[in-house]
Order: sequence, then structure tokens, then C-alpha cells
Amino acid sequence: MISYLIRRLLGAIPLLLGILTLIFFIINIAPGDPTARYFNPNVAPEVIEQMRRNLGLDQPLHIQYFRWVTSFARGDFGNSFGQMRPISEILPTVLWNTIQLMLISIIIIFVVGMLIGMYQAVRQYSASDNFLTVAALFFYSMPSFWFALMLILIFSLKASQWDWPIQFPASQMTSVGYEFMAPGEKIWDRLMHLAMPAIALGIGSAAGIARYMRGSMLEVIHQDYIRTARAKGLSERVVVFKHALRNALIPIITLLGLYLPVLLSGSVVVETIFAWPGMGRLIVDAIFQRDYPLVMATSFVAATLVVVGNLLADVLYAVVDPRIRTE
Repeated sequence: MISYLIRRLLGAIPLLLGILTLIFFIINIAPGDPTARYFNPNVAPEVIEQMRRNLGLDQPLHIQYFRWVTSFARGDFGNSFGQMRPISEILPTVLWNTIQLMLISIIIIFVVGMLIGMYQAVRQYSASDNFLTVAALFFYSMPSFWFALMLILIFSLKASQWDWPIQFPASQMTSVGYEFMAPGEKIWDRLMHLAMPAIALGIGSAAGIARYMRGSMLEVIHQDYIRTARAKGLSERVVVFKHALRNALIPIITLLGLYLPVLLSGSVVVETIFAWPGMGRLIVDAIFQRDYPLVMATSFVAATLVVVGNLLADVLYAVVDPRIRTE
């Protein structure tokens, strides 16, 4: 297993290099450059040209590419053109903000989705199963940006107008005066700000997991060993959670690595709507500013997270089913 993971890590190197190369040339093919926002009749062309030289944009494209790839290999992401400071100072904070949002979303996706799917499988073709099937299809087909706007409209704007006891913040990740709050108040305030973005990001995927879990559980509970367990007199709770769940989890765990790209791409929209200061929102701002180094750095980090997620799924796959071992 260890040798397999090492091979996967080494195989990820050309993948990351290919992603960097593709992003670099796509950005540079587009017309204009980061100095375009400084174009002004009152600014002398010599000043613009000096700015291009300072940013290294006067160099041929292949030289810029090899210079950036070399710096990335050394762990140096360079300086942001838009914020004029090292990217190594920008990424840790926004990455941690996005990871917080993704962790809560993953909990919603897999815990809620799996519980609903198991409940549907145990009560197949019942009224509750049919209702949850329709609800899952409804949320699965709902665009995340529309659902995010509806959450803001109902649980923030209307909740404030109707004086609901609980009103969720519509933007940012902390309230005004957060630094003066007690530790318990800080945790509650952060959870309140996390709630709507995490639900908007994860509810559609949770509905998909519920459908997968229902099908997987139905296939397992009709196996002979499940009938044998019931014939021994074991309670239905023990049969479902101890015997059926472990085997039903195998196809679900493989989806963990597949949902990370979905969450990363969805965070771009959700973080922008909720003004969440994470990596998705940073990517959008960097693209609009044509901030080449920052776009490449955030894309590299996102690709790395996807590779790590797929490795984690492979490990969990072997943990859940001891019969599966990759040598």
C-alpha cells in the first residue's frame, strides 16, 4: 500500500506540471496584460513599459514560463501583481478559510446524504422514501448560486423583517466586533457565518450521495449474509449499521475524491455570493485583475488538494474493505 501511494504521488508531478502549463498559456493567450488597467492618456507610454519590465512581462513567453515553473519547483510563488505582496503571505489565510467551508460541506454531504440514503433503503417504496426521492432530485438539480440567493433572501433578509429568533448573516465570515467576543461567542459567530455557505455548497451533492447510498444499501441488504444475520435474531439496527453499512460504504468512499473538484469549483460561486474571503473568491478577483502569478498559485493549490483527496479516497477504500489491497 505504501509503495502504491508513493507511485501515485510521483505520478501527480507531471499532472500538476500539465495543469500549470495549461493555465499559464491560456491566461497569456488572452488579449491585454496586468498593466492594461493603468492605461491612461495622462500616463506616459514609457511609464507603462517600465512597469512591464518590473513585472517581467517584457520577456518572451517561453522565458516567463520557465522562470515561473522554476520558482514553483522551489516553492516560491512570487509576488501578486494586484496586491503587490508575496503570494506566500496571501494563500495561507484564504486557503484555511476555504478548508473550513469545505470541511463543513463534506460533513453535510456525506453524513446527511448517507443517513437519508440508508433510511430510504430500509423503508423502500414507502411514502417517506418517495418523498425523499423527490426532495433529493429537487435539491440535486438546483443551481448552487440560486439556492445561495434563496437562503440569503429567506434566512437573512426575511428573517430580519419577520423577527425570527435565529437570523443568519448574509456575508463575510465574522461579525463586527468579533475580536472583542468571548471564545464561546467567537465559535458561535463563526458557525453562524458558515451555515448558509456550507449548506449552499453541499446540499446538492448530499442529495446525490443519498441516491448513491440508497442504491448501494439496497444491493447489500438483499445479500445472503444479511438474511443469515437476521435469521440469527440480530436486531435490525445491528444488521444495518454493523453488517450492511460497511460494504455499502465502498462505492460511496470512492466518491470522496470526485467531490473535491466539485466543492472547489462550487466555492468560486458560493464564496463570491456570500463575500467569503476564501480561495474561490480570490481566484475570481485574480482573474479579473489578470494577476498571472496568483491565478497560477491558486490553481496549483486547488489541483494539489484534488490529488490529495483522491489519495485519501484510495486509503479509505482499503480501510473499509480489508479484502482490497493494492500492492
